[in-house]
Amino acid sequence: MERQNIIPVLLGADLNCYNVARAFHEEYGVKSYAFGRYSIGASNYTRIIKFTIVEKLEEPEVMVATLREFAEKHNGATLIAFGCTDEYASMLIHYGDQLRDKYIVPYIGAELFERLAYKANFYEDCDKHEILYPNTKIVTPDSDFEAILDEEALGFSYPIIIKPSASAVYWHYPFDGMKKVYTAASKGEAEIIIRRIYASGYPEKIILQDMIPGDDSRMRVLTAYSDQHGKVKMMCLGHVLLEEHTPKGLGNHCAIITELDRPLMEKFKAYLEDIGFVGYSNFDIKYDERDGSFRAFEINLRLGRSNNYVTSAGCNVAKYIVDDYVDNKELGDTYYCDTEVLWHSVPKGVVYQYCRDRDEVSRAKSLAKAGKAHPSLWYGYDLVLNPRRLFFLIMHGRNHYGKFKKYYGKE
Repeated sequence: MERQNIIPVLLGADLNCYNVARAFHEEYGVKSYAFGRYSIGASNYTRIIKFTIVEKLEEPEVMVATLREFAEKHNGATLIAFGCTDEYASMLIHYGDQLRDKYIVPYIGAELFERLAYKANFYEDCDKHEILYPNTKIVTPDSDFEAILDEEALGFSYPIIIKPSASAVYWHYPFDGMKKVYTAASKGEAEIIIRRIYASGYPEKIILQDMIPGDDSRMRVLTAYSDQHGKVKMMCLGHVLLEEHTPKGLGNHCAIITELDRPLMEKFKAYLEDIGFVGYSNFDIKYDERDGSFRAFEINLRLGRSNNYVTSAGCNVAKYIVDDYVDNKELGDTYYCDTEVLWHSVPKGVVYQYCRDRDEVSRAKSLAKAGKAHPSLWYGYDLVLNPRRLFFLIMHGRNHYGKFKKYYGKE
């Protein structure tokens, strides 16, 4: 259904950006406009995104001015703003009131954001809503690291997971050896990691967690859409087969099979509706084989970069926004996605080789054989008579073989 009056305006240039643009193009036949500080391969040489580099886009006044100038040039169009990274989503949430006269900005308010953007606060919410999460300790720059890092004080044994509580803040303080998540095999190693993070200038809390056993295939990802009234209208659960293992990409999903688990999904639905969440949310969850429980790691306050797994399963992520905000449709009861597909952003050969759950590999191969495999970047419209895009995707796929050979199992 073509809707040429709709213009998605995206902040960012990564896989998330491409996946959102693809959803809009598949559903409505429209191209997206994207702004970012630099281009990234996922959105290069594509027909569905018109990308513009904007220096200092991370500064709020530049972001607002850029979007308002764009709106003036496209007066009369229905503009929908998306932040494709934590940083840009945060900016739209905090400065959305300066844009809503021109844009649909489908995000929560700043007050709720300030509470949920910090993992430590999310875990407090989990306690209230009986959502399990890994055993956790919190440290601050003023903590007595010597004392708190003893196993007896932690309450769990090494190796442990270390990660910043405020991800969006953390990436503003880069340093050599920076990672999204760290693993410490001993108290001494944990103290070195923590001191290195705080030496960068990062001022917020750091999370120390029990390391739940199991490889990537024990992970789950849950995406939910909550309408303008805070009611959850769609939930799509993915069983992760494989994640990226590069230092800065560690934990990014790159192969998912969708599946249905109503009890698990309903627990998160109750939580989202209780806090009045609106827009897209995304949860990272891991199955703990020690007790058969599912444990939440975090809530992401936007669509995850792997959101094409949701669209591939029949829940087009653009359509929910348009139906809700543009057409003001009643979206009905919550739809719990039960369509099984294989989604992947790396070659299937990489998935088959490196996914350690061989039963899931067999399931993935069966889905692929049945025509239910969906490669995120291989969008037919973008490839016909577009040799530069095709060449990029071929090289992109080959590079993943090298990345997994170098990094897999070496974190």
